[in-house]
Amino acid sequence: MNIAIVTSEFNQKVTSKMLEVAQEKARLLKLNVKYTCKVPGIFDIPLLVDTLLEKKEIDAVVTLGAAIKGKTKHDELIANATATRLTKLSLKHKKPVTLGITGPGMGERQAYARIRPVAERAVEAALKISQELEKIR
Repeated sequence: MNIAIVTSEFNQKVTSKMLEVAQEKARLLKLNVKYTCKVPGIFDIPLLVDTLLEKKEIDAVVTLGAAIKGKTKHDELIANATATRLTKLSLKHKKPVTLGITGPGMGERQAYARIRPVAERAVEAALKISQELEKIR
């Protein structure tokens, strides 16, 4: 199975570790990571996801990012808009797009605590959803 991983560079101390964990998990599951892409922020992820899903060799896309709470509700706006757009792309292309984006409303400590479980689950979900799709296609 070929996957792509799109990672937000915003909150890079967190997201760079998420990418490492996701790549490690993909190796353990024997998934081929064909593309690893970086974008400035989570809001920028859907454009690359759309382009990657158009490629026949890509079976699923894993997204990684961290929407850490600041002084405003900007994290909520960006996280909600991104999740909505990613869901629409998954349905449009009939391929899994997993949401390995933590937040909104979390602090930095929570973001660090969620690196491993969220990144691993995002990769596992790509495999599981693809397997279920194969059963019904």
